[in-house]
Amino acid sequence: MNSLLTRLHAYPFERLARLKSGAAPPAGLTPIDMWIGEPRHEPPASVLAALRENLHRLGTYPATAGLPELRAACAHWLARRYRLPGGSVDPDSMVLPVNGTREALFAFVQAAVDTDAGSGAAGAGPLVLMPNPFYQIYEGAALLAGAEPHFLATTAENGYVPDLDAVPESLWRRCQVLFLCSPGNPTGRVLSLEYLRHALALADRHDFIIAADECYTEIYLDERSPPPGLLEACLAAGHDRFQRCVVFHSLSKRSSVPGLRSGFVCGDPQIVSRFLLYRTYHGSAMAVPTQLASIAAWADDEHAARNRRLYQQKFERVLPILAPCLEVGKPEGAFYLWPRVRADDERFVRGLYASQAVTVLPGSYLARAGATGNPGSGRVRISLVPPLEQCLEAAERICEFLRWNPS
Repeated sequence: MNSLLTRLHAYPFERLARLKSGAAPPAGLTPIDMWIGEPRHEPPASVLAALRENLHRLGTYPATAGLPELRAACAHWLARRYRLPGGSVDPDSMVLPVNGTREALFAFVQAAVDTDAGSGAAGAGPLVLMPNPFYQIYEGAALLAGAEPHFLATTAENGYVPDLDAVPESLWRRCQVLFLCSPGNPTGRVLSLEYLRHALALADRHDFIIAADECYTEIYLDERSPPPGLLEACLAAGHDRFQRCVVFHSLSKRSSVPGLRSGFVCGDPQIVSRFLLYRTYHGSAMAVPTQLASIAAWADDEHAARNRRLYQQKFERVLPILAPCLEVGKPEGAFYLWPRVRADDERFVRGLYASQAVTVLPGSYLARAGATGNPGSGRVRISLVPPLEQCLEAAERICEFLRWNPS
């Protein structure tokens, strides 16, 4: 077996299951799960209809490059969402359908990392830089590609933004992929257009790829300020072919269809063509009924706006309940709360589950310890994915727990 597998950490949800083992919440309380970012809103009727109407096409092998109609729908959505000039996204050379961003993020690093390339100091291998806390796939992908993950802490002190200027030149010379996530998981922080352009300048100077995970980009709280995207920054910086850049988008959060496993990658056509070659051998083509359902989803912006308003309502109703008893702020995007709990986060999570049947995720499980400690310690991630009434009930139970367990 691949010896690199031994370098993988236990996945956060496996650790959570062990943490809860043996704890028995009161029998009279209905469990409320807020530990996983699994959308539970009603899927769009048009997507379900497209699936049903095209099940007969399961008898056809799909092409890895996907249907031209799907690539065009993705390109048109990007142009609408980010106000890109017509023709700036070529669906034939810049867009590639993927089975959700999870598998695409992992596979992309396997294709992008070159362990044979010169890395500067003797014995120093390639680096994949990522925010910390982070989506765990970034780290696992780096390790199994033979690279070293390098963590950029995102804390309250730096506004939950990775400090690119704190990275020494010696590490930039080894960097092959920089992961950015906006809106961030779990912080909800949105990266500005200026920040993205700064990252582009560094990529130009040091010749690495920026992989922008934008799967939460359609979930934001201020309708006047949708999160900017890396492709916008590219065009503003004169990167008309999105040089050294790829973005990852998904229908899971935008359309509340996590089980559809549908997304796409877009960016530099030279990078996309090599990634297509990798995926041709990887065996990851999207089923034709899924592609046709995805076309319906990407073509419809109204259902995404309705979905977003449901999350906005949850934040508006839940935060006033939690604010008096918990140090919690309103994020700019995504559907998470990232409060400080003034206690050991593992003990908080187990105690909350045992007494109130509410499950959230220890923040330390989403991060790695660095020179100044684990930036997730003493925090928890609360996913506002259950129905509104359950979110409100959970907020009341959290406050009740804190009344009896203040620290």
